[in-house]
Amino acid sequence: MTGEPRTVHGAAGLPGLRTQWEIDEQTTLGAAYVRSLMRSQLRAGVAAFVVLAVPVAVLPLFFGALRNAAVEWLVLGFCCYPLLVLVAWWYVRRAERNERDFAALVRGRDTGDTGAP
Repeated sequence: MTGEPRTVHGAAGLPGLRTQWEIDEQTTLGAAYVRSLMRSQLRAGVAAFVVLAVPVAVLPLFFGALRNAAVEWLVLGFCCYPLLVLVAWWYVRRAERNERDFAALVRGRDTGDTGAP
């Protein structure tokens, strides 16, 4: 190598500074931390998508079997939107929790997460 060796000054005993350094310097370990955050965010997004995609796929079958326009409008007007709001609320809370856990990991604190969603 031609440049000065990179060292972590004063961060050897502090796990939070070490983790932050790993991410800032884009080391293999830092990349693993970031990939972990991205995977957890992707899992939350895919789960929200599946929860919304299944009813959307089933609704045409339901409406075809029902053949009642009043009930179709009732379902579309009063059942779909609460589901959308509920899934959006869950997704935002999950994404914020993932980011909070990642920030706590970077700062060197135990998140206390048992792995349960």
